[in-house]
Amino acid sequence: MKLLIVDPGGNGLDYAMRAQRDGHDVRLAIRQTEKTKHIGRGIVHVVDDYRGWVRWADLVFMTDNTHYTYDLDQKWRAEGVKVLGASIAAAEWELDRTVGMGVFKKHGIDVPAFKTFNDYESAMSYVKREGKRFVSKPSGEADKTLSYCSKSPVDMLYMLQRWKKLGKLKGPFILQEFIGGTEMAVGGWFGPGGFNAGWCENFEFKKLMNDDMGVATGEQGTVLRYVRSSKLARKVLAPLTDALLKLGYVGYIDVNCIIDDNGKPWPLEFTMRPGWPTFNIQMALHHGDHVKWLLDLWNGIDAKNWDMGTVATGVVVSIPDYPYSHLTRKEVVGVPLYGLKPETWENVHAGELMMGEAPNQLGGQIVDKVPMVVTAGDYVLVMTGTGSTVQEATTSTYRRLARLMMPNSPMWRTDIGARLKKQLPALQAQGYATGLDYSTPPQRLSA
Repeated sequence: MKLLIVDPGGNGLDYAMRAQRDGHDVRLAIRQTEKTKHIGRGIVHVVDDYRGWVRWADLVFMTDNTHYTYDLDQKWRAEGVKVLGASIAAAEWELDRTVGMGVFKKHGIDVPAFKTFNDYESAMSYVKREGKRFVSKPSGEADKTLSYCSKSPVDMLYMLQRWKKLGKLKGPFILQEFIGGTEMAVGGWFGPGGFNAGWCENFEFKKLMNDDMGVATGEQGTVLRYVRSSKLARKVLAPLTDALLKLGYVGYIDVNCIIDDNGKPWPLEFTMRPGWPTFNIQMALHHGDHVKWLLDLWNGIDAKNWDMGTVATGVVVSIPDYPYSHLTRKEVVGVPLYGLKPETWENVHAGELMMGEAPNQLGGQIVDKVPMVVTAGDYVLVMTGTGSTVQEATTSTYRRLARLMMPNSPMWRTDIGARLKKQLPALQAQGYATGLDYSTPPQRLSA
């Protein structure tokens, strides 16, 4: 099969490699910037402009819903090209937070109280007047550093003043009332036949450092599993089925929620695309052909390709000056990865990698320049492990990471999944994440 991956941000290398290993003819179209220009070179067939390959492809897979969405939707999809990804209308559910909140409300799903702003002065006056904790979230392609969960009204006010001083406003943003509880998300793959079997319950770890300290990077690791029945999905995803069918949506949809102390889920936002690195971690639970199941989804067929109930943990590996290398201009290209064997690639999910040359040992001799996989940026890879419990999956992941050797101080969080030891019992008492064990219960001795 001929697969075109339209990949503006350079996230799709791992999927391209897996599709290629399954025997498919793959083109990875990456939007060329200083940050992305090396990704995938020498590993897969990278093209700089997707447009010359659309008619060539049997299937076009979108990794994003911002760049190129208009043309793919209004031009190519309208001409009958099989495009798997968000339309303009579907992307708005994620990119315009006011629209997304309206979708939930229209379908009887309560959302936290929020207000949309287009200037900082109005937002600052609102915070002073209300005197509450708020969560700030940008809309569209705004700087993700404008996401902030305040601890009090005063630190929210300070952040608004700081962003105004730095000229950060690029579009509308919302201030959402803070709701305490436990964060949990659920997603599913949707096509003309509705939702495929298997709800992806997932728990993200978004901060750079252990114990959720440091800058929010988007996602440093995630614990997830596919289940046949999910209370959270029944509450926040299943009610959207008719709306998704009306949109003609084909792709992945995820809803991130806070579940309060009374067991009520409060949806925070949509993701109308594959998540990164969530999609990489999902591949650890995939069986069968890596491309055919997406073509089946487009045709309304459920390939039933997920390993149900098994837990997968993924951990992001990066190198300094992540996540700020694009600002500091530190050299992050060409760092070799030692310790990767052919059999380990099933659990290694390429991020910003390429083929290069570096010293290595061959047949007992050290050779100066050996062709090998090297870094193409600061977001190196995602390592995964699976198991019957969170602890088993996580232990497997970190055991594999221990075999990885890189110059230039590789870094990753060492506590992915740990907070679930405390959170799962409370969630399960409310009927969520049932059957997910943190660790294997000790066997009781017979009397």
